[in-house]
Amino acid sequence: MSSLPFAVLYSALLSTALPISLSAASDDHSPDGEVIADAYALPAELVELGDGRTLNLRCSGEGAPVIMLESGGNADSTTWYRVQSRLARLSRVCAYDRAGYGFSDEGPYPRDLDADVADLRALIRAAGIPAPLLLVGHSKGSNIVRKYAQLHPEGIVGMVLIDPPEHGSDDLMPKDWQTQIASMLAQREELLSACERAAEAGNAEFIQHNCLRAAPRWMSEQVMAATTRNKSKPSYWRTLRSELTHNVKLFAEPVPADESYGSIPLVALTAATQDENVPDEVRAVIEAKRRDTHARILAASTDSNVIEVSNSSHDMQLDQPGAIASAVQNLLGPQAWGDGPAPGRHEDSPH
Repeated sequence: MSSLPFAVLYSALLSTALPISLSAASDDHSPDGEVIADAYALPAELVELGDGRTLNLRCSGEGAPVIMLESGGNADSTTWYRVQSRLARLSRVCAYDRAGYGFSDEGPYPRDLDADVADLRALIRAAGIPAPLLLVGHSKGSNIVRKYAQLHPEGIVGMVLIDPPEHGSDDLMPKDWQTQIASMLAQREELLSACERAAEAGNAEFIQHNCLRAAPRWMSEQVMAATTRNKSKPSYWRTLRSELTHNVKLFAEPVPADESYGSIPLVALTAATQDENVPDEVRAVIEAKRRDTHARILAASTDSNVIEVSNSSHDMQLDQPGAIASAVQNLLGPQAWGDGPAPGRHEDSPH
């Protein structure tokens, strides 16, 4: 369906004209007046991959292991602005724009999980980022992190997975619900096609009024303008359409029973606040598959635990960045913070 949990996707599909958000989250988030830095209006380091493409990489802080941040679907490095500043007090931390998003070049198609993992591997090598890494993945990014850990376990010191989406719920939904969602997805595809055609024609007015929501309050004018330019490129809409098409397949099946990360330490953070704008019988399926998905993921590591984060929606990186920083702290050990306080431990920690 999407990189979002089923209930969150449903709310997004119900929004007026099914617009695509300017950011990884909607304007509902109000992160205590903490506005994104204007530096996000420009690319940071454009790292050239072996095939000549470049991906935009943003790194800050010093130390080891390097913490690599993997965004959710239809999101770029801007989504981490609250988390990265906190983790930079701990060690070197890097976020990046996946191919076709933000300031990164378009990648080969399809934009499926294999393509994303291959790009992450190529970026790490091309940028000279030393292993082992601590990987942090939000939503669909948790799938990329898990796949990377399975393929390259020797290069991973730990994983923090932020609200992994449920898998395998589609076929269990009531038939009338499946019909309704299918209709909404058809509408979404129609809109995406129209936005892609408008981008190819250079019709910025159509894109602005029909394809993009208003910028969230935390996004400055400079960053908003840059984001709008990036999302007015045909490559963005081609990438998004391919990713969403693949996500239907990605989340249709349960997490494989034989998925394994060995002894790699794993922390899963789950959002306590879930969308309630769904019928009871649908919510029951969502909650059951969410529990099943998280149980399978946790069972895949011999060193795993789960933390439920209160006062957070699915976009935990915006709602509760301190909870993510605390999870990284706990995974690496309190000595990682030196003599200073852990970031975000007061106003927005999970407890």
